[in-house]
Amino acid sequence: MQKITPFLWFDNNAGEAIEFYLSVFKDAKIVNATRYGKGGPGRRYDHDGHLQLYGQEFMALNGGPMFKFTEAISLFVKCDTQEEIDEFWEKLSAGGQKSRCGWLKDKYGLSWQIVPTALGEYLGKDAATSQRVMGALMQMDKLDIKGLKKAYDGK
Repeated sequence: MQKITPFLWFDNNAGEAIEFYLSVFKDAKIVNATRYGKGGPGRRYDHDGHLQLYGQEFMALNGGPMFKFTEAISLFVKCDTQEEIDEFWEKLSAGGQKSRCGWLKDKYGLSWQIVPTALGEYLGKDAATSQRVMGALMQMDKLDIKGLKKAYDGK
């Protein structure tokens, strides 16, 4: 059982967001969903849900416009290949905003970091290597495994 579950607050499009995340992540599923219909019990929204993305559970709520997502929290997606980075980068940023260093916002304003699994290794070797890798990373928008590996190797 997962003890801590991120809770995602949407204005009035949690159902749409859930369907979007289900289309992006291959191992995604709805654990349960509540459909209220317009004007449901004390709310004007139509869908709350509990979903899983690669085994990680999330709650999604239509809570209204009071709160917005910020970069203060992001979801970190580890990718084994450049193809996987490319796919998540394009799908998640569609209708959203691409940024620097592997960061993007999806069309709902939720921040994501799309990173190679090897990044921890590349940054953990020693201070000089870490500085080279960070220097390369800081020049990238979408992360490029070959470029990071080149910096890691000192080339």
